[in-house]
Amino acid sequence: MASSSSPDATDFLKNAQFARSDASASPLPDSVTASDLLLGAYDPAKLHPLAGLGDQLDYLVLDDDKTNDLPGSGTAIPSRGWSDDLCYGTGTMYLGGLALGGVWGVREGARRPLALSNTRLRINSILNAVTRRGTFLGNSAGVLALAYNGINSSIDGLRGKHDTMGSMAAGALTGALYKSSAGVKPALAAATLVSGLAGVWSYVKTRV
Repeated sequence: MASSSSPDATDFLKNAQFARSDASASPLPDSVTASDLLLGAYDPAKLHPLAGLGDQLDYLVLDDDKTNDLPGSGTAIPSRGWSDDLCYGTGTMYLGGLALGGVWGVREGARRPLALSNTRLRINSILNAVTRRGTFLGNSAGVLALAYNGINSSIDGLRGKHDTMGSMAAGALTGALYKSSAGVKPALAAATLVSGLAGVWSYVKTRV
């Protein structure tokens, strides 16, 4: 019979060998197959978009070589230049002014006499005082910090160094500019006050 003389198809497939050239058969080194994922031979963390970057993201790394290189700028608070001082200083002063003004408003609203003793009226009085005092101190502190950091960075750039005298000069100019519309005496008083505060702050930063 023809079927007995011809080889069995099953035996033929069992004994058959298939070969492919290395150039077309070898997968790419970075290729991932389903079996690799199922068997755990491939790390899924490598699929993350930021995988393999390491410390190449310079804006996330605050190294010593990235900080401000002006003489005297190595203080307890690291800074990468005038932009850091401007942003962080202004934001910190604004939030501090809001918090201090809020405390002042709570105290003022709680002590304000009312025609009718009522809890709802007392809460309304406190909220009104907090809104008024908090925004006033927050905006004032933010404007002062914005002007001070801008003037201080300009003075440091012109002088080529950062020290207490430069900070005090920036504070004096900031205070005088802030109260310049109120007259000479208020401007001098504000310049003296802000200059003294700037000198104390600069001294504390270098000693901590």
